[in-house]
Amino acid sequence: MPRAAARPVALLAMLLLACAGPEAPAEISNSPADLDTATFAASLGVDLEKSERNAAGLRWRDITVGEGVEVTRGQVIEVYYDGHLPDGTRFEQTPPGRPYTFRVGVGQVIAGWDQGIVGMRVGGKRQLIIPPTLGYGPSPNGPIPGNATLIFDVEVVAIH
Repeated sequence: MPRAAARPVALLAMLLLACAGPEAPAEISNSPADLDTATFAASLGVDLEKSERNAAGLRWRDITVGEGVEVTRGQVIEVYYDGHLPDGTRFEQTPPGRPYTFRVGVGQVIAGWDQGIVGMRVGGKRQLIIPPTLGYGPSPNGPIPGNATLIFDVEVVAIH
């Protein structure tokens, strides 16, 4: 290309870049390779710096510490919950007035719940950030894609 023709092409390229505006935010992966550096939708309120972590990679953060009885393995409990993918997509929640009931620590729920709910107290609210190994793993489950990280806000309302 002759030099005279290169100048207008370069100017056009700069003009297009200037008109494009600020760079769009990176797409949020629902299956991040590294939970420690993952990005989450702002609406979820995930704060990895304030969360605790166990050896299996589960992260949790108490939003409200309850004042009731403490949850231990083997107890039957009732919870309200709201489940999201990292991009903010809600995949499940308990209907109002109809808490979910299960026995803790016996495999009735995903491992992330069995591990993450122990130690909560009635009236407490906790955010669980569950890696795929403690969720559904590589298998899709309804609206949840394979290898998805799961974010749950869980409130313990009763222990039986």
